[in-house]
Amino acid sequence: MQTFNHLITTRPHEMRQVFISDLHLSPEEPALVQAFLALLDDCLALPALKRLFILGDWFEVWIGDDAYLTLSDDARQTHWLTPLIAKLKQLRINGCEILVMHGNRDFLLGQPFCNLFGGELIDEPHMLTIGQQHYRLEHGDALCTDDKKYQFFRKIMRNRLTQWYLLNKSLEKRLAIAEKMRQKSQQNNANKAAHIMDVNDEAVIQAVANSDALLHGHTHRPDIHQATTDKKRYVLGDWRRLNKDTRKPTVSAVIGVMIANAHSDSNKAKFELVEFSSLV
Repeated sequence: MQTFNHLITTRPHEMRQVFISDLHLSPEEPALVQAFLALLDDCLALPALKRLFILGDWFEVWIGDDAYLTLSDDARQTHWLTPLIAKLKQLRINGCEILVMHGNRDFLLGQPFCNLFGGELIDEPHMLTIGQQHYRLEHGDALCTDDKKYQFFRKIMRNRLTQWYLLNKSLEKRLAIAEKMRQKSQQNNANKAAHIMDVNDEAVIQAVANSDALLHGHTHRPDIHQATTDKKRYVLGDWRRLNKDTRKPTVSAVIGVMIANAHSDSNKAKFELVEFSSLV
């Protein structure tokens, strides 16, 4: 796997689509926010970029679009999300689609927030053709079927009635609920076997049945797997802050890119995993 400090140092005129997942952005992790802004700067410099996919867990926690949309103009000017929105809006103006998928951390993310930068919420699974292959895109948590308790929790949280109930509570109560849920999740995961929190082989086989390849995040275990004898499973990585004790930490993430030569047939486009590294 190749490692790049800047996407524009690869083949800028051949970069058509970028796929990222599990950024877990929050004001408590400014290094991750700065790394994402750096990636957006690179995306803005790519002359042929057509799509940016964010495949879930964009944010560490999302308690509703109104947490930002109801802010005053003065409060927005100093909010940590505002620079991010500005760069995404410019990217969309440049002609790049921004497609956002829910994860297990940000399932309350709505289209009104995405409208701020011209983005679009997409359902999972999302089918995408790259070259001559059909890729199935999803966040990945639905594939972890061995974790019965989590799947039950997921079913409840993805229910529209549950989400309506949460969104009708005050921001303060939602924040308290989210923090309690996060603490409970950390406690539960600490006592679970590693394989339980990974994807189930049978679930993967079923998911890839009507496509040529599967692309997901969630597990924080970036790699390329052989899903079946003739189909691959690509796993995007979470965004990690390395060398935390140094003055200038490094953020590293395994992301996906779709490469296509401007002078060749679009059927020859190909997908790759690369490591994006950003010095903060």
